[in-house]
Amino acid sequence: MRWRKRDVSAARIRELADKYKLDLLTAAILARRGHSGAESLLYFLEDDMRFLRNPFLFNDMEDAVDRVLLAADEQEKVMVFGDRDVDGVTAATLLCEALQALGIEASWRLPADDEKYGLSVKAIDEHAAAFGSLIITVDCGISNHKEVEYARSKGIDVIILDHHVLQAESPPSALAVINPKLPDCGYPFRDLSGCGVVYKLAWALRFAGSGLYKQQVALLNVRPLNEAYQIEAVRLSNLVETGRLVETIVPGMVDLAQTRLVPFLADRQIMVWDGEVQKRLLAKALGRGAEVNFYDVQPEVARVISQAAGASLLRLTELSRVGRYSTRDHSELDTFISLFTSFALRKAKCFGEEDQSALQLVALSTIADIMPLLDENRILVRQGLAAMSRKPRPGLLELLQRQNLLGRQLTASEISWQLSPVINAAGRMGQPGVAVQLLLEGDAARRGQLADQLVDLNSQRRQLGAEAWDAIYPDACRQAEASGGKYVIVSSPALNRGITGIIASRLADTFKAPAVAAASLPDGTVIASVRSARNYNVKSLLEHCAELFIDFGGHDAAAGFSMPAANWPRFVALAGRFLSEVQLEAYDETIDIDAELPHDYLKPELADLITKLEPYGEAHQPLVFLARKVPVLQAEIVGRTEKSHLKFTLDFGAHRWPALWWNAADRLRGDIGRDMALDVVFQVKKNVWNGIETPQLVLLDACPAGQAPLVDAWAPPPG
Repeated sequence: MRWRKRDVSAARIRELADKYKLDLLTAAILARRGHSGAESLLYFLEDDMRFLRNPFLFNDMEDAVDRVLLAADEQEKVMVFGDRDVDGVTAATLLCEALQALGIEASWRLPADDEKYGLSVKAIDEHAAAFGSLIITVDCGISNHKEVEYARSKGIDVIILDHHVLQAESPPSALAVINPKLPDCGYPFRDLSGCGVVYKLAWALRFAGSGLYKQQVALLNVRPLNEAYQIEAVRLSNLVETGRLVETIVPGMVDLAQTRLVPFLADRQIMVWDGEVQKRLLAKALGRGAEVNFYDVQPEVARVISQAAGASLLRLTELSRVGRYSTRDHSELDTFISLFTSFALRKAKCFGEEDQSALQLVALSTIADIMPLLDENRILVRQGLAAMSRKPRPGLLELLQRQNLLGRQLTASEISWQLSPVINAAGRMGQPGVAVQLLLEGDAARRGQLADQLVDLNSQRRQLGAEAWDAIYPDACRQAEASGGKYVIVSSPALNRGITGIIASRLADTFKAPAVAAASLPDGTVIASVRSARNYNVKSLLEHCAELFIDFGGHDAAAGFSMPAANWPRFVALAGRFLSEVQLEAYDETIDIDAELPHDYLKPELADLITKLEPYGEAHQPLVFLARKVPVLQAEIVGRTEKSHLKFTLDFGAHRWPALWWNAADRLRGDIGRDMALDVVFQVKKNVWNGIETPQLVLLDACPAGQAPLVDAWAPPPG
């Protein structure tokens, strides 16, 4: 194993530290990880919900909102159709709650037993028979072209809320398609979870209940500029900026009708900050005969945002945190936009108690669906985990109790390993409805029963997985050897359709190669999961074999397909030839180091830095540190069933740290000994025992002092 630390300019680190008020260690870590751009840093350093992206950036969001509001007005029956995994379960739950808040009679449906992924004709027929007129798909739908057309023929509108990659040339002809992975969707961040996409609609629906929905607003600000006056204006629609104008006026040189202001502000509700001052400045710039009708919004904003009371835009701009992250000069108008946006969102109750409950589902889905913890996903997950730790929503409360996770600040890792699998088990065992029922159930006693049922389903799933792995592993080894380590494709009667994803993931991790795991269904079809390794995009494989499939879809690194069983031998041959020619990235056993720490940095407060840069997960792995010449005070072999791990006490001078090194017992009898100094690469983790949290080190590698296997440093990517 090699160790590697990226080169970063000391001047750049100091620049980041000064501009963003960071300590040098935090600045160095972020720079070394490539997060030195203003927008990227914003989502690492800020938690405020106002930094989330506006749902109305989606081109089809207004259409979706209008159709849902019509369903509420007309008392239509609406069906929510989702997927069977955590993302689909949470998405269906969140949308049902949002629709019910509008008084809509909303039913829900997920594929159960051996039903296929995605919207089905059977579900459409049942909804039509119940006189339903609107279907909203969540975490699915982007590949359901035929089904959407069929629904239209039945007089049923379809709205698609999805986040999977579009495999066709164009999306289905639904009334609205909201998917951040569509190249022309208008939304600047592609990696929302399916539940995250639903959250955007739910937020938009709450905003639609305010008086600002579809209102054409203009914010206006005038300020003196030497011998002239600068008039700035911005047009907003649903808080999305649709135009900006800056006009410099020399008094007496031009009248109002000759400026660009008149057409720019036409048919807009004009709002200003500090009306008396703005009226006086406008009169000086344009003459007392010029009249601009505006509304002074400052008093109303100040009632909601107390810091704004009595303060000028200039003063508020000087105090603004937002300005740190601007890629252009942050003007008074920018501060006005930020204030007005925060005010409007609070007025629309977008940040209330209901939102705290919704964020828990979004955080859970984002972690479970392995979405990159970058951009706004960081705020969504941080806020969701905080809400879940503080006051778990019904359903999650019962599961957290059963997993012994109550009463602590939850991390993404704990959710990923201890909560997500339990919810996922419902779908894997063909009963996803149990999970939705738990999250929507109003009766506490019934929730307890459903939570117990989920825990039992998870136990069954684990047993199935263990048996299936034992059954397919010998064949997988032969496949990997025969392919030269390029791929693994397995199918077995021991595979249940609900665990193909788990098996495919384990195969990819074990053999460091793309993997396919398939199960045969009684109806004569094969259902398979595909998982990536070594940064291979599985989309190319699916497109190459598309003619064999009934349907297929997914993400870049994880996907699935179904096909007639008769096509399976052809798929194995075709996929094998294709993957044999693919150039996979070389498997790299290199540990990237975030910082080298002097011994006096190893104090309990280091855990605060770890917390500050949470959550960790996809695209933002836990921090890794290097320390040199660390004396070993104690070393012993430990393990519950098999003595295979090493437990150390390491001496950093003022502080001694417990350290654990997984599956490294043989190193104690090799190059690592007691009473010696080591160079160590490690992470800082929280160890919980009897309800008490203490920090400890988890070693990733170690060697005798002075023998660190460091390789040439390399530059970070732009960020």
